[in-house]
Amino acid sequence: MIVSRRIAAVLPLLAMAWASRPALADEVRVMQSTPAASAVIDGRGSEFFVRFDRPVDHIRSTLEIMQDGKLVERLVPRLESAPEVLFARAPTLKPGSYSLHWAVRTVAGKETIQGDIPFSVAGQR
Repeated sequence: MIVSRRIAAVLPLLAMAWASRPALADEVRVMQSTPAASAVIDGRGSEFFVRFDRPVDHIRSTLEIMQDGKLVERLVPRLESAPEVLFARAPTLKPGSYSLHWAVRTVAGKETIQGDIPFSVAGQR
């Protein structure tokens, strides 16, 4: 009986702590990308996309191609792509190591979440 009263007293506190935790709605996961992480692609004009586990705000999201910490190309995500996909085309890239930097907000989110997908461009044959 005493134990059940203690549990009853603690449950509202646990509920308040759970409700005040950081919103999980802003935590997005990458489900698929092209190029895939650590992929080697040829340098001709390429399509880039990142598919997330939930819809993202296309207007406030960005895709950038980076090399050695410097911006190589800022890509413009197509607004017509699927709600959970950022898609853009890039011009020809020179051989080397790059990363596709993405920054997104979920449709309901307020914070920007970002990450990088490393890839390489093979030399011309």
